[in-house]
Amino acid sequence: MKNPSSRHRRGFSLIELLVVIAIIAVLAAAGFGAGNLAINNAKKTTAQAAAQGVVGAVNSFYTDNASMPVPSGGSSVDGGTKFQTDAVEGIKVLNILLGMEEEINTKKVRYLNAKEGKAKKDGIIYNQTGKEATGMYDPWGNPYIIVLDTNYEERIEVKPGNTEIQLNSRRCAVYSGGQDKKLGTKDDVKTW
Repeated sequence: MKNPSSRHRRGFSLIELLVVIAIIAVLAAAGFGAGNLAINNAKKTTAQAAAQGVVGAVNSFYTDNASMPVPSGGSSVDGGTKFQTDAVEGIKVLNILLGMEEEINTKKVRYLNAKEGKAKKDGIIYNQTGKEATGMYDPWGNPYIIVLDTNYEERIEVKPGNTEIQLNSRRCAVYSGGQDKKLGTKDDVKTW
C-alpha cells in the first residue's frame, strides 16, 4: 500500500498556473511599454536627423550660390518665407536641394541626402520615374515646414502652434508636428 505522502506530484495546481500567467502578463506589459517608448524615441531621432539634413542642405546651397533655394511663390511670414514639404512650392524647394531642378540649381548639385520614404512617411517620396520628389514626411506622416531667411538678415521667425519664436543667426529652420501631429506641443520635431 502506498503512503499518500510519498506519492509524486504530477502537475501544477490551478492557482500555480494563474500565478505564472499573471507574472508573464506583467513582464510582457512592462516590456511592451519600454519597447514602444524606444520605438517612438527612434522615430523622433530619425525625424530630427532629416530636419537637420534639410537645414544643412539649405546652408550648403547658400554657401555655393549666395542665395536661398527659393522658387517663385511661397507664403510669406515675418522674417522669412515658409514652405510645407507636401505643397507645390515646398516640393520645388526639395527638388532644388535634390539637384532635380535646373532653373535655380543650374549645376544640378545634390545638397540634400535623405532616405526614401514609403506611403507618405519617413522620408522623401518620389514620383514613379524617381526623377522628382513629390513630398517629404516625418515618420508619423506629417510634412515638414521649412522657413527660409529670404530677407537675408540671418533672422527668422517661426510659429509652431500659437507661439511665435524669433531665431537669430539662422538662415533656415525646419519643424513638424511629431507623434501627436499637432504643432506647438512637447513632441514637435524642430531644429532649434
